Amino acid sequence: MKNEQQSIYRVKFLNQGSVYEMYAKQIYQSELYGFIEIEEFIFGERSQVLVDPSEEKLKAEFEGVLRSFVPVGAIIRIDEVKQEGVAKMLSAGDKVTPFPVNISPPPKL
Repeated sequence: MKNEQQSIYRVKFLNQGSVYEMYAKQIYQSELYGFIEIEEFIFGERSQVLVDPSEEKLKAEFEGVLRSFVPVGAIIRIDEVKQEGVAKMLSAGDKVTPFPVNISPPPKL
C-alpha cells in the first residue's frame, strides 16, 4: 500500500510540433475514446529567482485549464515521480515521430 502522499506524474506529449514535458497530480484514461485526461497541472513558484521562459509560456497557455484531453497517440511517456520539476516545451525536430494509432472504434458485427 502506498503512503498517503499524493502521486506526481511527469507526462511528455507531442503538441503542434513541440514536445511538452509537464507535471500533474491526476492522469487517467478518458471516457472520450482514445484520449488521456490530465488534471491539476503543477508549475514552479513565482518566488524562484530564476525564471524559465519555456515554463512561463506553458503556464500562460494552461492558465485556467481545469482538464486537458491529450490523444493517446501523442503521448510519449508518463512517469510517476517523487517530486515535480520544471515544465518544458522543446522542439520535436525530426527525432520524434508519433506512433500511428487507429483510434476509431472497432466495427460492430
